[in-house]
Amino acid sequence: MKNLLALTALLAPIALIAPDVAEAQGVVTSADPRATEAGLEILNAGGSAADAAVAMMLALTVVEPQSSGIGGGGFMLHQTANGPLETIDGREKAPAAATPQRFVGADGKPLPFIQAFPGGKSVGVPGNVRLAALANKKWGKLRWKALFAPAIRLAEGGYKVTRPLAAASTNLAPLWGGGSTAVAGPEGGTSTGTGAAGGRFPEAAALYTRNGKPLVEGETVTNPALGKLLRKIAADGPDAFYTGQNAKALINAVTATRIAPSDMTAADLAAYQAKERPPVCGTYRDYKICGMAPPSSGATTVLQMLGMLERFDLARLGKDSPVAWHLIGEAMQLAYADRELYLGDTDFVDVPVAGLIDKGYIAQRSGLISETRALGTYEPGTPPGAKPRTYAPQQEVPGTTHFVAIDAKGDIATMTSTIEGPFGSQLIANGFALNNELTDFSLAPEKNGAPVANRVEGGKRPLSSMAPTIVYDGSGAPIFTVGAAGGKTILMQVTKAIIAHLDWKLPAKEALGLGLIYFNKDGLVLEQGTSLPAMKPALEAMGHKVSVGRLGLKANAAEKTAAGWIGAPDPRSVGTALRQ
Repeated sequence: MKNLLALTALLAPIALIAPDVAEAQGVVTSADPRATEAGLEILNAGGSAADAAVAMMLALTVVEPQSSGIGGGGFMLHQTANGPLETIDGREKAPAAATPQRFVGADGKPLPFIQAFPGGKSVGVPGNVRLAALANKKWGKLRWKALFAPAIRLAEGGYKVTRPLAAASTNLAPLWGGGSTAVAGPEGGTSTGTGAAGGRFPEAAALYTRNGKPLVEGETVTNPALGKLLRKIAADGPDAFYTGQNAKALINAVTATRIAPSDMTAADLAAYQAKERPPVCGTYRDYKICGMAPPSSGATTVLQMLGMLERFDLARLGKDSPVAWHLIGEAMQLAYADRELYLGDTDFVDVPVAGLIDKGYIAQRSGLISETRALGTYEPGTPPGAKPRTYAPQQEVPGTTHFVAIDAKGDIATMTSTIEGPFGSQLIANGFALNNELTDFSLAPEKNGAPVANRVEGGKRPLSSMAPTIVYDGSGAPIFTVGAAGGKTILMQVTKAIIAHLDWKLPAKEALGLGLIYFNKDGLVLEQGTSLPAMKPALEAMGHKVSVGRLGLKANAAEKTAAGWIGAPDPRSVGTALRQ
């Protein structure tokens, strides 16, 4: 985990002063200014919140290729003004031929993450294009083709490289074969570049290096192959992604690579469908909190953490109290223990969601928390309806993004999109990066002879930390929406933002910018460069083992105020919020 955090820190965007938040009836916010502008363009053209969200996802495919795009998947929450909350699951799927031994080496042991993530075997069937099409069909106002215009302009006309993209290019170029120095890779491994011509991933090197050197902030990148594909999908619909020339290119990329070739087939692509799932909702104090059902762990784990903390007066303690952060850290570790054991794809395993957020069970778990001493050992509980399980650790690295669109009518589309690690599998097809989402499965298929809930299986969707969330007041009106990037820190980022906004009354931007507490196998981790490291002695006095480190955090939110909706990007990111 220390090595994972080191990678996270290396790839984290350099902290900037984000532009002022924007307020109006129609609001968009994302982690990249060009994507935010794409969303605003669609709103101004009469598009709905869902239309704007789709346009931002497509634009992010171009300008934030290290984090998300059409080569990955996502989850969308959609709240219709004075109507229902609905969700779409566009999570990637394992090929039908995948088996639980997919990431088991010749020695019978799970592969190290550094070996598992690059190449074809880690690629899941992408879901974002089907998600986008379903969202446009259900809630769209503009024609499908119109949503692609901003992304096509960016791909064909070029865009300026941001600091986060340059940093990701610098880190991964040696793995591609686009550089000549050794750098840290996922899970702390190192790779040495040998030049693009003889590299392991020449297509990535061709797009995101220049003459064997990583991209530099401010230089211009064009992606004509991606522009051509986007035009094809815009004209012919989502089937143009899942069949025909693009399907052949994608299958060739994952099966012909010499790095862990995949068993994905054209039939796997053609069969993919996004799924509508009922949201998972619960209460926290006087508010209702709603999010995604499994295979997202978002709503379940966030509601568990909040539920365990509800009996404590966090408002009185305040954001500068070590006791408050101690309590948050305890609830976090207990909830994550349950997550690792019980959560997975409900199409394949029985997940006791209702039991995990049951008030009686939450009270039992909360009763383990002392206000003065660390528990020290954080084991899963036994919620109502749970079956005996075993679990193996799951690893995630940051390569995700979140964005929000709210239209003048009051509809809300809040979406988290991902390709998993930076540049995903490192494979490129038609100019877009292919995910490495299958490493979100537990690499170990069993423990102590019993199957793991989140093991690889053909057609299964891996467990995810993506957590798009909407908060409602006592009257049922939406007042806050938030989501984040950063692997398994996403769940804690969302929980922290909700506590900061509801209990500590911080505006959305300040709630996102507040420091984060996380954990690894050695104890708590306090975010470097924030107010939290000053609490290290106090937390250690309560029995915690504490370290200080950088965390790859990137969230976006929107809050309802008397002046209307206000969008806010994370101050750590280069993101923006814009109004109509």
